[in-house]
Amino acid sequence: MTGLSDKVAIVTGAATGIGESIARRLFADGARLVLVGHGGRPLQDLARELDPGGDRALTVVGDVRDPECMRKAAALAEEAFGGLHIAVNNAGTPGPGGTLIEDLSLEDWETVIGTNLTGMFLSLKAELPLIARSGGGAVLNLSSANGIVGVAGLAAYTATKHGVIGLTRSAALEYADRNVRVNCIGPGYVATPRMSEMPAEALEALGSQHPLGRLATREEVAEFAAFLVSDRASFCTGGFYPVDGGYTAQ
Repeated sequence: MTGLSDKVAIVTGAATGIGESIARRLFADGARLVLVGHGGRPLQDLARELDPGGDRALTVVGDVRDPECMRKAAALAEEAFGGLHIAVNNAGTPGPGGTLIEDLSLEDWETVIGTNLTGMFLSLKAELPLIARSGGGAVLNLSSANGIVGVAGLAAYTATKHGVIGLTRSAALEYADRNVRVNCIGPGYVATPRMSEMPAEALEALGSQHPLGRLATREEVAEFAAFLVSDRASFCTGGFYPVDGGYTAQ
């Protein structure tokens, strides 16, 4: 164990993808975890794999769009572990791809906005006061490289990821005097299990959009996430940090 052995963390969207890798990294660094996700079995399998004894990894199965989900997660962190020091708000959905605004249904728009932005708001609403009461700590929100550029055919997703940056900066200013740092990162395209379902030529095309010429690994994103929520990043707050292989430098 390393520098997080005295820390308690919530990770949303932890059952798979980037969230899973961040959860694994924080656990390896010594943190006690409350894992949140709507995929009950994968989430519980991850908790059992990480912590067979059930002492350091607990789960909350629910939807971040439901205020009770994140209230329950925060209450569990406090009751089981005595407080909360770190939150990684990763839960999100891309929504339909390649869809023009005129063809995007209101239902799909509301699903993406509800998960990526309202869910982020509800997560922060539950987490920030508890982190402050616990003596301070760090929040990391997952935006995207697409949070600072436009993407045709992904209007809802792009709008939410821009919104996450604004929400992050407002939260950082509101809680700076309470010793809570709030940042967000913007991954480029990442080699997740969901991405691996795409045809090889499509993955190669996505990788080629990054000047480094490939997709990111989940572990590369988790490495930077672990840095930003640790005391090594103690003077970083209100920031947006691309982890995108040069994608947004073009």
